[in-house]
Order: sequence, then structure tokens, then C-alpha cells
Amino acid sequence: MEAYERIKKSIIEGAYAPGTRLTEENLAKELQISRTPIREAIKRLETERLISPLKRGVIVSEFNTEDIRQIYNLRALLEGYAAAEAAVNRSDEDIEAMERCNEQFKDLLETPTYERTERLNEIMELNNQFHSAVYNASHNEHLRFHISSVTVLPLVFRSFYWYNEYQLKKSLELHQTISVAIQANEPDRAKTAMQEHIYQGRDHVLKNIDHES
Repeated sequence: MEAYERIKKSIIEGAYAPGTRLTEENLAKELQISRTPIREAIKRLETERLISPLKRGVIVSEFNTEDIRQIYNLRALLEGYAAAEAAVNRSDEDIEAMERCNEQFKDLLETPTYERTERLNEIMELNNQFHSAVYNASHNEHLRFHISSVTVLPLVFRSFYWYNEYQLKKSLELHQTISVAIQANEPDRAKTAMQEHIYQGRDHVLKNIDHES
């Protein structure tokens, strides 16, 4: 599990960039563990499409614009449903978890002198925690499992690096709208707000990918 989590984290965070070739031998040396757990981690990461096999070793997967569009559209369907389910099944503790994430997000936005990269890293972590709080509030383990398989796309994790201050504030506003709708037991409103949030992220990522290509 340790090898799998460490390699996956490096891929998602961009330490192993798309197109990077990896081998069991090099990974074992870098992580300072035996090759058996490395081999098992590679098999699991292949099933998640984060890496692809080569004749010798593997390569970190590259995603084109159509992949990104499809993944975000699937996220919108699944996460919209999760938000609607959360509005029906949530507990007070679930609401507290969402509000805690939003308050910390707000505090970071009100600290513009904060070092940008460190600030964005914390915002990305809070974003992940907020979305996880929504999935947890749905109290649907099957749904959580399927959502986790489409949120590991590296660009999803790093998309906040392209956000300006207005876009960060808009993201927080949508988080707040989602949280309020879930607390008010309004599934349609929660679903709509979540899908708007996902689609805005999709359009922003695609726009920046086009500019970089």
C-alpha cells in the first residue's frame, strides 16, 4: 500500500510528469523498498490508467483534451448525484466538515501576502477535503468508490495553479452554495451547484491546455 500511495501521489502532484518512463528498479531505489510492492503498485496503477506498460518499465499516462472533457463530464454526473444524496442523508457532523473547509479556504483568500505556491497547495488540499466531505455526506460507499476513480487525473489536482483571485473566490462561493443547499436538504439545488462547479473547472482546464499546446 505504501508503494502504491507514494507513486500515485507523485503522479497526481506532477513529480512524475506525463510521458515519464518508470522502472521497478529505479522506483525501488528511489523509494528505498523492495521490488515486490513496486510491482504490485504498478499493476494497480495500470488499472487506474495512470500509467501504461512499455516493453521495459511503464510510462506515466498522457491525457488529451477529449480525455479531460469526458472525465470532467463524468465527474459532473457522479458528484452532482453525490451532492443530491448528501442533501438527503447528511448529518450535522458532515455539515461541520464542509463549513470547516470553507472557512479555512476563505481565510487563505484573505491572506494575499501568503507565498503563492504554498497557498495554492493548501487551497487544493482544502478543495479535496471539501469534495470528500460531500461524498462522505452521501453515505453511499459505492458512489464514493466510483468518484475516486475519476478524480485522480493529475490535471484535476493541479488545476488551481491556473486560477486567478476572482476564479478562486468563485470556487469558494460555489462551495458555500453547495454546503448551504445540502444543509437545507435541497437535493436539486445541491446537484445544480456542484455540476456548475465541475463544469467551470472543466472549461478552465481546457482553456489553459489549449493555451499551452
